[in-house]
Amino acid sequence: MCDRIRRSRLTAGLSQSQLAQETGVRRSAVAQWEREGGTCPSVTHLAQIAIVTQVHFEWLATGRGPGRPQDGNDLPIPEITSAERVPHEAEILCLLRKMTPRKRKVARAIIEMLED
Repeated sequence: MCDRIRRSRLTAGLSQSQLAQETGVRRSAVAQWEREGGTCPSVTHLAQIAIVTQVHFEWLATGRGPGRPQDGNDLPIPEITSAERVPHEAEILCLLRKMTPRKRKVARAIIEMLED
């Protein structure tokens, strides 16, 4: 599993810190998940990794089946409470997920500049 987590993260163009931020854990947790003999993520975190990196959950958890969606459909967006909902968030996430890893990095940089 550690190799599949690392491969999915790298294919998505994310650093350990970025994956940690996306899944709500510390970078050290991601490092443990990616280390041979390290800890395994919870099912909840594993599902979040699959969504963030756009891989199939079954492949990530077991190594069976295809790693990435072949049919062109987006992976489902995780459910969030109405208190967490941001206007247009789902649409923005769908657009980001269709971008190449390089374009996602540029989009993130733009958003971070707008944040100030």
